[in-house]
Amino acid sequence: MSSRSAVVITASNRASRGEYADLSGAALAQGLTQLGYEVSGPFIVADDIDAISEQLTQGLAAKTRLIVTTGGTGVSPTDVTPEATAPFIEKLIPGFSEALRAYSRDRVPTSDLTRGLVGTNADSLIINLPGSKGAVTDGLVIIERLAGHILDQLDGKDH
Repeated sequence: MSSRSAVVITASNRASRGEYADLSGAALAQGLTQLGYEVSGPFIVADDIDAISEQLTQGLAAKTRLIVTTGGTGVSPTDVTPEATAPFIEKLIPGFSEALRAYSRDRVPTSDLTRGLVGTNADSLIINLPGSKGAVTDGLVIIERLAGHILDQLDGKDH
């Protein structure tokens, strides 16, 4: 498999302040590497629309093929990752998020509460995952199933 670029962005107030280790970002970077991506990050930012947007802008400017966030997809007042991501999405892919929720639902019923977005921007795929190591593990299953096909389609390959 040819290597494709990926960036991992962790949105977490506590991790950005050093109050705890970023386990989900580390697991995501390791998992993407195992799937054959050349990974940058995790870049840890506060739960802040501007901070998340800045990282997304940098990833897109670098023409990173896969940009995956972890954290900030819930319903608490500080969960703003989907709001930060929405302006960058040109083509929304709701089926990806539905697949993630369906895959996780039996083990973690609250996975249905994730508001993460998935979509494309030019030749890049942007995925919001919840901020737990378990959610990232489940997300990597769906990334393995679907991301390569999406990136191939963005490259104009037949489907």
